[in-house]
Amino acid sequence: MEQSTKTKPRVVNGATYVSDKYWWKTVALFFFGWVLMYADRTILNPIMPQIAKEFDLSNAQLGLVSSVFFLTYAITQIPFGVIGDKYGRKMVIAIGFVFMGIATLFSGIVSGFGMFMIFRALTGAGQGSYYGPQYALSTEAIPTKNLTLGNAIINSGMALGTSAGFLISSKLVLENGEHWTLPFKIMAIPTVIVGLLFFFLLKEKVVRPEDQKAADDTAGDNDPAEAVKKVSLGAIFRNRNLVLTFVLCFTSLYGFFVVLTWLPQFLQVERGFEGTSVGFISSLVPWASIPGALLFARLSDKYKRTKIFVYTLVPVAMVSIFAIAFVENRTLLIVALIAYGLTGKLALDPILVAFVAKNAPKGSLSTALSAYNFIGMSSSIIAPFLTGWITDQFGSMQLGFYLAAALLVVGMIVFSFVKEDEVAAFN
Repeated sequence: MEQSTKTKPRVVNGATYVSDKYWWKTVALFFFGWVLMYADRTILNPIMPQIAKEFDLSNAQLGLVSSVFFLTYAITQIPFGVIGDKYGRKMVIAIGFVFMGIATLFSGIVSGFGMFMIFRALTGAGQGSYYGPQYALSTEAIPTKNLTLGNAIINSGMALGTSAGFLISSKLVLENGEHWTLPFKIMAIPTVIVGLLFFFLLKEKVVRPEDQKAADDTAGDNDPAEAVKKVSLGAIFRNRNLVLTFVLCFTSLYGFFVVLTWLPQFLQVERGFEGTSVGFISSLVPWASIPGALLFARLSDKYKRTKIFVYTLVPVAMVSIFAIAFVENRTLLIVALIAYGLTGKLALDPILVAFVAKNAPKGSLSTALSAYNFIGMSSSIIAPFLTGWITDQFGSMQLGFYLAAALLVVGMIVFSFVKEDEVAAFN
C-alpha cells in the first residue's frame, strides 16, 4: 500500500496518512499553544504585590494562589492523558483550551480573593489537558530524526509565553497603572481562538511517510494503522528509566517554578528594580532558553546520549539558580539569569521528553507523558507556597532559591542510575 506525500491525507482503518510537511503545521500549532499557556500563567507574577495589597495577603498566601493553580493542573494530568489515549487527544486538547480561556476571563472579572482563587484553580484544570496529549500527538507526527528538535521548537513557546506574560502585566499594570485584572481579560480571547484551531486543524492517529515506508519494506501488506498495545498506568510506574526520569523532572521543575513565580517580586523587593524593567529582566530566562533548547535538542538528536546532556546542563543550572539569589551586582545577576535560561528546565525538557517517548509504550504514550508531567508539576504545587513561607519566616527569598539549587543536584544523582541502552518491552 503506497501513499504519495503529495496527495491529500486520507483515512484508512481510523488512521490519517499525512505528507512529510504535516509535522511543521503540528509544531507551529503546539508552539502557539504553549505561548498562550505560559502567558496565561505568568501574567500573574509581576502583579503579585498589587494583588497582595488589594486583598491584604502574606507571602505564603500569595504563593498559595500559584500553588492552587498548579495543584489542579497536576492532578488532571494523568486523567486527561488516559482519556486522550482512549477517546481522542485532539478533542481533549481543544475542549481544555477553550475552558482555560473562559476561566482566565473570569479570573479578571470576579471580585473577592476566594472567587479569584477558584477561577485560577479552574484555569489550571483546563491547562492540565494539554501536556500529555500534545506531546503524544507531536511525537507521532514529527519524523524520528527531528523528534527532539521538533519538541524543542514547540517547547520554546513556553519561553515566549513566559516573556509575554511578564511584559504584558509589567507594561499595563506596573507602568501604565491599569488595574491588575486587565491582563486576564486580554489573554482570554486568543486562548479561546487557538482552542478552536486545535479542533479544526489537528489530526488523530497520524501515519507519517516514514511509517508507511517501514511497513512497505518489512511487511508489504501490513497496515501501519494497526492498533498498538496499551499498558496499565502501573506498568509505566514500574519502569525504572521512566521513574528516574520523573524524579529529575520534579527537581528541574521545582527550580523553574521558584524562578518563574518569585523572580519578579524578588527583583522588586530585594534588588530594587521597578516598572517595565521587572518584566524585561525576568524575561532574560525565557529568551535565553530558546537558543539553548534548540542547540541542545539538535545535539541530542545527533548523539542520542541523554546522560551526557543531563550531566552538562543540570550543574550549570544549579549554579545559576544559586547565583541569582546570591549575587547583588546587577551585571552578575543578568549573567546568572541568562545562564539559567540556556541550561535550565526549558532547555532540558525536550531532551527528557524524547527519552520518555523512547522508553514509553506507544499505545499509552499520552498517559506516560502525562505521568511524567504530573510528577514534575507536583513540584509546582510545593515551590510557590514553600518559597513564600520561607520568605515570611526568614525575611528573604534567598533560602528558597538555595533549596531549589540543592534539589537539582539530587535529581542529577538519581538520574545517574538510568540504564540508557535498556528499553522496556512492556510485554
